[in-house]
Amino acid sequence: MNFKHRLILASNSPRRQFLMKEAGFDFTLDKPEGDESFSPSMPVNEVPGFLAEKKAQSIAHKLREDEVILASDTVVILDGQILNKPKDRVDAIAMLTQLSGKTHTVITAVCLLSKTKKDCFDDSTKVTFKKLREEEIVHYVDHFQPFDKAGAYGAQDCLPAGMNPCSQEELDFLKSIKRSDLVNKTLTKSQSGIGMVAIDKIEGSYFTVMGLPVHRVYSHLQQF
Repeated sequence: MNFKHRLILASNSPRRQFLMKEAGFDFTLDKPEGDESFSPSMPVNEVPGFLAEKKAQSIAHKLREDEVILASDTVVILDGQILNKPKDRVDAIAMLTQLSGKTHTVITAVCLLSKTKKDCFDDSTKVTFKKLREEEIVHYVDHFQPFDKAGAYGAQDCLPAGMNPCSQEELDFLKSIKRSDLVNKTLTKSQSGIGMVAIDKIEGSYFTVMGLPVHRVYSHLQQF
């Protein structure tokens, strides 16, 4: 896109970097400083916005007049509780067992920050998992190592064949930027084959579940 400022992506996530590149954003990368802690008393729906701004602020001291930081954070919420990145294999298996057969909420928040302006927003999507067998979960964890993913899964690993995961808004956006093939480019598989067919339904934005609602980022940057 034609953005008048120099864009800095504050992120350690390869998926966010991938989405930004494939959507045509020109940016440089700077990893956020500090940790991702938050108060346990904070309402769960406020956590991703708090963490996204925390990431942006952590490198704000480096900002020049012509630069804008983009930082983002994603949380998975099940029954009012946040499922963070799993600590280990046992934790990942336990999380996916919890998600099996249930509907959970994924919220991704984005913070845009310059020396003179701040714009923070979030996007929410409901994801329904089919009932998973224990051997499916174990195979997925062992072959896809989802330890850097909130909720211990990546949406791009868990779609049934032929499913269109995008909202109409996302499809229209991808068509407008001539990136209609982006969804297929997101799909992953390991050397052992396809991932875990876990997702039964997505209500909202697929890219929000992946970690960055690129259609909303695009519109907010245009107005920034």
